[in-house]
Amino acid sequence: MAGMYRDLRGKNILVTGGASGLGFAIAKAFAANDANVVIVGRDKKRLDLARNELHDMGKQVAFDLNEIDRLPELARQIAESVGVIDVLVNNAGINLKKEASEVSNREYEDIIRTNQTAVFALTREIAKPMIARGAGNIIMISSMASRYGIPKVVGYAASKAAVEGMTRALAVEWAPHGIRVNCIAPGFIATAMSSKALDDDPERRGRVIARTPLGKLGEPSDVANAALFLASTQSRYITGIVLPVDGGNSIGF
Repeated sequence: MAGMYRDLRGKNILVTGGASGLGFAIAKAFAANDANVVIVGRDKKRLDLARNELHDMGKQVAFDLNEIDRLPELARQIAESVGVIDVLVNNAGINLKKEASEVSNREYEDIIRTNQTAVFALTREIAKPMIARGAGNIIMISSMASRYGIPKVVGYAASKAAVEGMTRALAVEWAPHGIRVNCIAPGFIATAMSSKALDDDPERRGRVIARTPLGKLGEPSDVANAALFLASTQSRYITGIVLPVDGGNSIGF
């Protein structure tokens, strides 16, 4: 809950895709706990608006994470601006709703590049100073699409399954360096992305609600609160997990 995590005060937090949706909710929650938040995104106008809402606790960097070869430059820029990052939240991602038989190689590769390869490349660069000082915290954002079959999102589902595998591998490899790596798997949360997927498909929306035991979509703040917990010392003995925040959707019938 915002304002409850005193150990986050003064920590440097990097949130990708932090100008809107889940990323912005996460950024706001950290700022409310007096952390220094850096949000990264492609849309400068949206970044400026988000930065204004974060007030003195926020900085923004306009950057296209798909420019993978320039990610070391981004990491240096952020380090020079705020210092070593204490918590990295890998939230940025894209989706494509399309019949699998119609998805082109380029469309598939674009999703994998944004949702998985860029996530790894940025994590690697941000983790280097963490490894050097023996402390750090990394939070991946996955999706319930990685847990069971959802039609028409094959690239998205595959990319998020890869993120979960990467979470476990990095958690084990970097634990000796004092770095915890965890993942949040949101269910159906009331964001612009979910609205786009569900509003024009009443049948799918009905199935979503019917198999969610809590009977409603989640709020972005539900995911943000999970991120605060995983970033805080209250979860200090937790690493390598994938935490569903889904109202029971993944176990609903």
